[in-house]
Amino acid sequence: MNLRAAFFLTWCDFDVSAKELEITELETASSNPDFWQDQQNAQKAMKKLAANKRTSELWRGLERRINDLTELAVLSREDPSLSNEIEHEISGLTAELDSLEVGLAFSGQYDNRNALLTVHAGAGGVESQDWAGMLLRMFMRWAEKKGFGMEILDQSLGEEAGIKSATLQIEGEYAYGFLKSEHGVHRLIRLSPFDADHARHTSFALVEIMPEAEDSVDIDIKPEDIKIDMFRSSGPGGQNVQKVSTAVRVTHIPSGIVVASQTERSQHQNREIAMRILASKLLAVEIAKRAEERAKLKGERISAEWGSQIRSYVLHPYKMVKDHRTDYEVGNAEAVLEGELDGFISAYLRQNIGRE
Repeated sequence: MNLRAAFFLTWCDFDVSAKELEITELETASSNPDFWQDQQNAQKAMKKLAANKRTSELWRGLERRINDLTELAVLSREDPSLSNEIEHEISGLTAELDSLEVGLAFSGQYDNRNALLTVHAGAGGVESQDWAGMLLRMFMRWAEKKGFGMEILDQSLGEEAGIKSATLQIEGEYAYGFLKSEHGVHRLIRLSPFDADHARHTSFALVEIMPEAEDSVDIDIKPEDIKIDMFRSSGPGGQNVQKVSTAVRVTHIPSGIVVASQTERSQHQNREIAMRILASKLLAVEIAKRAEERAKLKGERISAEWGSQIRSYVLHPYKMVKDHRTDYEVGNAEAVLEGELDGFISAYLRQNIGRE
């Protein structure tokens, strides 16, 4: 059966047997009284144990289903009415194996981390700010569909609509692994709702994807390397504007990276959030440096301007969303803007399997 052959090929690619051996080794190690003396390494080991167990259970479940399907195929020789059930099960298993193959692209050191996603409006005023807001909503809808948790860590609203910038934390298994495909400039072509002549406009927004940094493990930020400023939180105006300087801006002097947080009422909370964002940005810079050393340019910061886009969203004169790296395209632009991104993500991951 071709399905069985595909199953065992993918089984070998995932090295499931090695993961099951590692489960035994980790369980043995965790029973050692000295195991928890190093809390940090113990927690990492337990996370790995849990992940390997999930992998093993998934593949053992698929193995049982394929064995059951083989038995059903034998029975169908005497009972042809089982053929529809067999076809349905084959279709489902094939789709699951195709989906699992995408997981082979999750070979990066930080792919299993939560992700920090930042959207910056490009040049163009209200048009680009509205587009940045649309993108933020798109990613939030995608995260919601995946069952991922999310929290807006920082947001600077546009003057009339949308956002100037926003940082969103997305929590879920392989959140960064999935979303690293979205790093780059996104271009929108549409009839402007803000133009009295209803003219056609092109807008740009930059999306940055960073793995969430783990405290004191990935990045060591020295107190003398940062400058902290307090300012009043910005808002849409009126009585809701903060009268107290609770917003925090942190400048990392060696790199020149500046981050801010103003979503919380407490100065202390905003400082903590700003430091989390800074740590993740510094980790992203480190990842980019390593990539450059390997002649891989993924993750480098690029400018939000014409010609550097990774994906185009066309709403006029026709409707289409096309990724310029993979040539994957979809005609239902509205569905994409409602968070249907898995096709684009899968195409990117398949194209980049083994390149980490």
